[in-house]
Amino acid sequence: MDNIETTILKNLLFNEEFSRKVIPFIKEEYFQEPTQKITYEEITSFIGQYNSQITVEALLIEVSNRRDLNDETLKQLQMLITNLEESPVDQQWLLDTTEKWCRDRAIYLALMDSISIADGNDEMKSRDAIPNILSQALAVSFDNNIGHDYFENADDRFDFYHQKHDRIPFDLEYFNKITKGGLVSKSLNIALAGTGVGKSLFMCHMAGSCLLAGKNVLYITMEMAEEKIAERIDANLLNVPIQEISELPKSMFDNKVENLAKKTQGSLIIKEYPTASAHSGHFEALLAELALKKSFKPDIIFIDYLNICASSRYRGNSTVNSYSYIKAIAEELRGLAVESNVPIVSATQTTRSGYGSSDVDITDTSESFGLPATADLMFALISTDELEGLGQIMVKQLKNRYNDPTVNKRFIVGIDRAKMRLYDCEQSAQEDVLNNGGEYEFDDGNSDKKQNRKEKFGTFKFD
Repeated sequence: MDNIETTILKNLLFNEEFSRKVIPFIKEEYFQEPTQKITYEEITSFIGQYNSQITVEALLIEVSNRRDLNDETLKQLQMLITNLEESPVDQQWLLDTTEKWCRDRAIYLALMDSISIADGNDEMKSRDAIPNILSQALAVSFDNNIGHDYFENADDRFDFYHQKHDRIPFDLEYFNKITKGGLVSKSLNIALAGTGVGKSLFMCHMAGSCLLAGKNVLYITMEMAEEKIAERIDANLLNVPIQEISELPKSMFDNKVENLAKKTQGSLIIKEYPTASAHSGHFEALLAELALKKSFKPDIIFIDYLNICASSRYRGNSTVNSYSYIKAIAEELRGLAVESNVPIVSATQTTRSGYGSSDVDITDTSESFGLPATADLMFALISTDELEGLGQIMVKQLKNRYNDPTVNKRFIVGIDRAKMRLYDCEQSAQEDVLNNGGEYEFDDGNSDKKQNRKEKFGTFKFD
């Protein structure tokens, strides 16, 4: 009597339509019997190499040519393959049953893997990885969509072009220009800057502007206390220098907060975690708790900041390299954005060489170049003595899936550090920045020698 594994192997041999659909989803370890694993391996290896179905005769030859089998195993294999005969079966039933088998086997293997991790037998993975392993197993399914046909799906493509996507707009003109109106859901957006340049200031300003726009905002901090983040947002929204917040009389402070609450329907939740202790699994649990206890669902999430998050897949003290570790964090946060259907905004540090640079590049990303590969939008915040004196900060696009990153590649925004606020500059400030680089004349200290060089960050005009 055939079992499901035998039925699957049989149809992999004789049912080309079935094999093309299911091979991307079936894993060798799903089969329990060694002979079934070897048979599956040879079938898929042949299809992958020759792009055609293997025959029973060819399969027997391939198995006989293996040098890793003893006589008893080879005999069992030959018997299994010889008994694989074509038998018609309902195609949809076969697909549904195979999908259920894949999911059941994936869950079983995930449970075994989780037990091994819980017992401390896996040095690379911590117990924090268990929820992610189980969720991936539960998500196993056959995707019926096998791709976008350029000609047949032209109407769908046209509708997509004209579909209005829900966006979280900025209150800054040039950020809206480079993102075509704001951040979209299921995206990871990263600000790159050196220490003290303005990563947290940018996120606090944007959190405040989203709150005023009536959005629900979740701000997760692992660098500063909840109260310190709230203080920065107070300075921005209450229009009071941050040094004077603590000096406000209670009645005046309450009055300003009440007036602010009347202007928006949104809410702001600030949650603090110890540095490097929380990962996407903790954030998912927080979202579930907020939905249950406060009926709060965020429209946008800020995480301050990515490099001091933990990974749900790797132990913090494991031997994994920084490239893989930071890339894993970025992928997990982007996965969280997709699952939660919101944009996530975070930040990362520059390298030591990029810290004092007036032209930060994507290669100046600290610890892992895997982060830019994962992000949907990545931009650098650049500050120089000249810009600081003018109360300005430069923004340089590093990666942009929203728009052409060469358009408005660099632009200027105003910065008021006392009130933790960014603002649009006059157009004359933008005209001083050449998008594609320009000549920048500087004095190298030698009174009789001046050099002209290409400065990628553009030309500034100072009186």
